Amino acid sequence: MGGTKILVALSLCLMVSCTMGQISHKRLSYSAQQCRLNRLSSTEPNQRIECEGGLIELWDESDEQYQCSGIQSMRVTVQPNSLSLPNYHPSPRLIYIERGEGILGVTFPGCPESYQSGRGRSEEGRRGEEEEEESRGYSQRDLHQKVHRFRTGDVLAIPPGAVHWCYNDGNEDFVAIIVNDLNNPSNQLDQNFRAFYLAGGVGSSGKRSIRGVGDRQSRHQFQNIFSAFDPRLMAEAFDVPQELIRKMQQTEDRDLIVRVEKGEMRILSPRTDREEGEEEYESRRRYMGLDVNGLDETFCSMKLRHSLNHRREADVYSRHGGRLNIVNEHKLPILRHLDMSVEKGHMYPNTLYSPHWAVNSHSVVYVVNGEAHIQVVESNGETVMDDKVREGEMFVIPQFYAVTARAGSNGFEYVSFKTTSSPMKSPLVGYTSVFRAMPLQVLTNAYQVSPSQAQQLKYNREHQTFFLPSRGQRSSFN
Repeated sequence: MGGTKILVALSLCLMVSCTMGQISHKRLSYSAQQCRLNRLSSTEPNQRIECEGGLIELWDESDEQYQCSGIQSMRVTVQPNSLSLPNYHPSPRLIYIERGEGILGVTFPGCPESYQSGRGRSEEGRRGEEEEEESRGYSQRDLHQKVHRFRTGDVLAIPPGAVHWCYNDGNEDFVAIIVNDLNNPSNQLDQNFRAFYLAGGVGSSGKRSIRGVGDRQSRHQFQNIFSAFDPRLMAEAFDVPQELIRKMQQTEDRDLIVRVEKGEMRILSPRTDREEGEEEYESRRRYMGLDVNGLDETFCSMKLRHSLNHRREADVYSRHGGRLNIVNEHKLPILRHLDMSVEKGHMYPNTLYSPHWAVNSHSVVYVVNGEAHIQVVESNGETVMDDKVREGEMFVIPQFYAVTARAGSNGFEYVSFKTTSSPMKSPLVGYTSVFRAMPLQVLTNAYQVSPSQAQQLKYNREHQTFFLPSRGQRSSFN
């Protein structure tokens, strides 16, 4: 009898495995069918959502190159004292902070509210704040999950389904470049971008709508999910009056980014790395003990932010070529769960990026500063991109497509988002190149060249890789 149960269980496991394999195969096939591209080009956002507290600009996800990569992209500008309202997505998200600073809140189900108002201040100070909060109609007590401070050059990782919001507590706008990996296996809905907002709304009945090129109406609609629920059911669920629920359901006069009156946002946030670590350790001991079914060791205490601007952390450095900072699953472990990564390149004027291809990911590249001449070649030997790209533009490099770039006279700074957590490249030039690994006889016969010419192909850049200085400023090492 016991053996029969074991066989049945094994059969069920095999059925589930086969089903999941078929699903994965369908996803791969869908993605592969979208990557038959004849032309790649750099583009700017073509849709705008103007909000009272900022601006949301979207790239056209129906463009063939974005269909190929499975990436949906946007640029969000949040003004000082403005709040990007809480929302969640079915796909993982990476955020690069192009300019400014602020705070990010990410809510993980099952994790503790490890920050509490009033901790670490004198009794008089707490009493004074509580009296002020009472006069403004606020509760005397507040607990919330940890928030994260960010600044220019940071990359932030948001897992699928995690509610998140941003607030600008600085003195200037902050600008964020956001990519969503729609082809990620965590997204089981479809290949269209979806955003589930817990407040606000725009797109159908609101005063503002999403506009595209030529003022055409966008197919996107972002609406508060509470607006469609029966207010009586929600009032019972929250144990609050229906009038309060109706306020939550309002979308007519709300946006996706709203202004906040000065003094209205009182959020406890980390100030220094040391204080952040001490607060995190104390909060875990106080609210969770050492561990809660392993959850604390996964998402609750995971780091979500990493800087791409640290010179000392550069993974590739050339004295005359530039530097490359890569943030993968080893530097930011949460990326292992998102299966995404990001790199930032600073190329000096006229520097050449070694011809190469990506082994295990698509790349979506955003130009932060400067300009460059980009060439991309398909498997049929045809050039699918031969353009100059400029600040504010974005373009796609599909997996295995060979690419090279030359920085302009003012240099080239870019951020590249990858659809894998551990990206790999295969360069054609330099000490890690495929040519260097081949026998001379293979090169001489493959290209019908002399042994000395094959020697030049193998070793003329033997001390360099990736960023290649122009001939007039070669470096002896990278």
